[in-house]
Amino acid sequence: MDITKLTALELAGKIRSGEISVAEAVRAQLDVIAEKEKDYHCYITILEEEALERAGEVQEGIRTGRYTSPLAGVPVAVKDNICMKGIKTTCGSKILENFRPPYDAAAMEKLYEAGMVVVGKTNMDEFAMGSTTETSYFGATRNPRDISRVPGGSSGGSAAAVAAGEALLALGSDTGGSIRQPSAFCGVVGIKPTYGTVSRYGLIAYASSLDQIGVIGKNVADSAAMLSVISGSDARDSTSVGQKEYHYMEALGKDISGMRIGIPRGYFGGGLSEEVKSEVLSAAQMFREKGAVVEEFDLEAVDYAVPAYYVIACAEASSNLSRYDGVKYGFRAKDYEGLEEMYRLSRGEGFGQEAKRRMMIGAFVLSSGFYDAYYNKALKVKTVIKREFDRAFLKYDLILGPTTPTTALKLGESLPDPLKMYLGDIYTVSVNLAGLPAISLPCGQAKNGLPIALQLIGKPFGEKQIIRAAYSFERGWAD
Repeated sequence: MDITKLTALELAGKIRSGEISVAEAVRAQLDVIAEKEKDYHCYITILEEEALERAGEVQEGIRTGRYTSPLAGVPVAVKDNICMKGIKTTCGSKILENFRPPYDAAAMEKLYEAGMVVVGKTNMDEFAMGSTTETSYFGATRNPRDISRVPGGSSGGSAAAVAAGEALLALGSDTGGSIRQPSAFCGVVGIKPTYGTVSRYGLIAYASSLDQIGVIGKNVADSAAMLSVISGSDARDSTSVGQKEYHYMEALGKDISGMRIGIPRGYFGGGLSEEVKSEVLSAAQMFREKGAVVEEFDLEAVDYAVPAYYVIACAEASSNLSRYDGVKYGFRAKDYEGLEEMYRLSRGEGFGQEAKRRMMIGAFVLSSGFYDAYYNKALKVKTVIKREFDRAFLKYDLILGPTTPTTALKLGESLPDPLKMYLGDIYTVSVNLAGLPAISLPCGQAKNGLPIALQLIGKPFGEKQIIRAAYSFERGWAD
């Protein structure tokens, strides 16, 4: 039996029944990583010794009834901007290349409470600033579907690991599409939950008002189970929102007959690949066949989402990343004279080009004379976008559209042209601006064999709705 070919829920079931031990599952996962990692470079840090030690503890915990989660014993990967106590957490940056957090992120605590085993920290665009996982200080990750292509980003290492079989499940973070876009490029499932559903405590910040931890899995059921594990209120995160329950697996298998799904006309305009358009519209027809009411409508404000997003995100990044100065932790330049030069050289040498670009944009839009013209205006646009979504959800249960305008780009194709990379987020950033939940899942294949994905956007805290619809489509598509 090839353990890593199982779904996460299947593996957990076999562990509970005693058919497979936790150590066997972890060892099998580590063996796949050892075999494939040289081709894909999904990980920055592989935790072989720690994972095998943890496997023994989890096995005993399952035996005694301490760990009862549906995913107990499952090996999992974690994006390298989520803090693990004593484990190198780099954000894909030289400036944090040897940083070891003194505490665990809230999401990590929940993984441990569920009896899951972390096998490694995955590669990512530096400080989550990128859509290709090429800006990492530790080198680019390659797409398992075609190694000449990018896996997307910034959670490209997590998505590629799941697609390559180097992880059954992975945690990522999503600031403007960083879970959904790489999931689309790699042909896996990615869920970005409602802002406030998963605690951001221990998530190293890029843009605090937009960042959200989410999950990447082989299928909808595994991803829903993982989201149930990491969700919950947390007093340490002032933006955390408590809910009555987080049993997202209850949505699996429920009928979608009568569900109302809206398709924004603007999502199918210029810049969208004809192949992507065709497959997403075919998916819409499948929803109709399953009894859903699917119709087009206008969602005009999202046309301004990309510029508004990059103004807000860069402004927050400029503020958040000012803490990395070479004094308290992280990289410090070796040769300098005086404190000011130490700051300048440490930051100049420690940050990569894309991180510097975004911090400079952020400093500009926050500067005197430009604050009102750019930053305040972007905040107003954000409010308008949120109101437009609110109006749409008075009529529709879900919104359907593409996840990305094209399939995965060639390595090196967008780095010389930042605008091209930024426009790749055209269908995802509005979701973060409005704080909504969304899921990306495969819906077809291009002529070159690369995956094509659709995106389902839900009402605030409507995770069950998007999971319900996504699972229904996945079952129908598989048949």
